[in-house]
Amino acid sequence: MTTSPHSRSGHFRGLGRLAAEATLGVTELVEAAHATIAAAPGPLDPPPAGKTRGISRVVYGSVRGVARLVGGGLDAALAGLAPALGALPPSPRREALVAALNGVLGDHLEATGNPLAIRMRLRRHGEDLSFGRPGSPEGLPGSSRRVVLLVHGLCMNDAGWSREGHDHGAALERDLGFEAVHVVYNSGRHVSSNGRSLAELLETFVGDAAAPPGEIAIVTHSMGGLVVRSALVAGARAGHAWPALVRAVVFLGTPHHGAPAERLGHLAQAALGVSPYARPFARLGRLRSAGITDLRYGNVLDDDWAGDDRFARHGDTRVPVPLPGGIAFFAVAGTTATEPVAPGARIAGDGLVSVASALGHHRDPERTLALAPGRTWIAPGTDHLALLASRAVYERVRQWLDDAGAGGVAAQASPGDRA
Repeated sequence: MTTSPHSRSGHFRGLGRLAAEATLGVTELVEAAHATIAAAPGPLDPPPAGKTRGISRVVYGSVRGVARLVGGGLDAALAGLAPALGALPPSPRREALVAALNGVLGDHLEATGNPLAIRMRLRRHGEDLSFGRPGSPEGLPGSSRRVVLLVHGLCMNDAGWSREGHDHGAALERDLGFEAVHVVYNSGRHVSSNGRSLAELLETFVGDAAAPPGEIAIVTHSMGGLVVRSALVAGARAGHAWPALVRAVVFLGTPHHGAPAERLGHLAQAALGVSPYARPFARLGRLRSAGITDLRYGNVLDDDWAGDDRFARHGDTRVPVPLPGGIAFFAVAGTTATEPVAPGARIAGDGLVSVASALGHHRDPERTLALAPGRTWIAPGTDHLALLASRAVYERVRQWLDDAGAGGVAAQASPGDRA
């Protein structure tokens, strides 16, 4: 039975399942630590089997049994009460928490059918757009055929674009006459899975909406840029119509070549696995979602991760993905530095993404995204989230999109954009 996360039943069923799974997980961890201590291995010896013996094993088994019984009973009861419980009132705070939960555990939520798993959809002014079904309401209001698609990053949703009294999408509507449409998605899934879903969603949108767009500009933040790059590849391979409508793409703090935080997290997990006494706690590192581990190097395609243990130690094995032709690409990198930096000096990143990664630079020329110098910019004194609130960043985005729309992409595209 499928239940909406916006219903009271779905919300509480999802939380109940997570509580039961957390109890089971903690029990497994505690038992593994107990077994290790009881066996007293040497600091670098192989770990014991992870199960205790005797009365201790009975106790841990009983805890697991009760957790499964209570969790299953609660889930069934809430499913039966779904019609009576009704829908939850709108709550930006609750939606933000669900978005963050999806970023951390979204692949698990999807795999287990948890009602809290976010379904990818298009939204405008906080409301889902309906299209692709007979009798469904018009996809876009008014007669505008210029759409700016905004794609959020990890652990975020459409509301995250509005920060400190500013919203890039709303400002582009006001200044350039775009219709702002947001993509909402489960950021814990693999980037390539979300890329395929986005390609399919946009193909349906441009083909079946009552008022489909005639021109699309895309503004992305963080992981959203990887999802869009993946969607462009998926759309081209599938022969979709929508990529031909895309005039420009702007990347804000996109980790094209990965983020240091995920690489550090991976190293920390590996370090915990060295000692048999710390090894049970390394399981906590394996909880992080597929979306998060994709950020280690900036995975875009299935081939970047398929067949590998994503928690194993390995180097960057990504397939190079150049930017497609016919689209003007732009990139903004944030830096926490506020003082001028000497030419050639290393510039601090935005706290989560390095300047080089955000601008697509790489030691390997095949992996470098060939963005023209005039289409990249480093925003001083701007951290990762401040990219969404910065008026200076907005002015740069507005100018780029205005120029791309006025001059036509084909006339402006640099050789790098067609690499």
